[in-house]
Amino acid sequence: SQSSNVHAHMKIHTGEKPHKCDQCDQAFSLKGQLQAHMRIHTGEKPYKCEVCDKEFRVSGTLKKHQRTHTGEKPYVCKVCDRGFCQSGQLQSHLVIHTDAKNDKTHKCDECGKGFRLRGNLRIHKRFHAIDKPFKCGECGKGFTMNSSLGKHMRTHTGEKPYKCEICGRSFSESHSVQRHMTVHSGSSPHRNV
Repeated sequence: SQSSNVHAHMKIHTGEKPHKCDQCDQAFSLKGQLQAHMRIHTGEKPYKCEVCDKEFRVSGTLKKHQRTHTGEKPYVCKVCDRGFCQSGQLQSHLVIHTDAKNDKTHKCDECGKGFRLRGNLRIHKRFHAIDKPFKCGECGKGFTMNSSLGKHMRTHTGEKPYKCEICGRSFSESHSVQRHMTVHSGSSPHRNV
């Protein structure tokens, strides 16, 4: 019912996390969040890209990934009209239009490094984790995130799945092709890639 949906949603705001993972210390506000999290432990990736066959644990991650193929940039800066594939990219970009460029209020309690965005601090803290469960089968290097292992594997395979649609140059990471696109648009003050 609608009232039970509201009750479940309110747990996000209250910080209540009644759904606990029986494999690790993680806890979640919503049952669906726990179910998605469990795929980290099971390795299940039920969402597959029809273009490149890459598989994902979460449907939203697949949707974001598909934008690398379509070039869709639904998040547009209201100040300069620049488009972004992900909302977080837009949020990070917006700081160039403010005086808060150096405001790094989110501090890591392990090393003191500061971050403007709480989400970036959360990602950073994983690198302090002793447990690095995602291991490279080639060299044994461990990673805190499966996505980092995937990027690392390209150093062994030479895979470059991100291609410039203008000149055909290929890249191993999506941000590299996005940065490269400035060569064609002339929109970057940085050196050409």
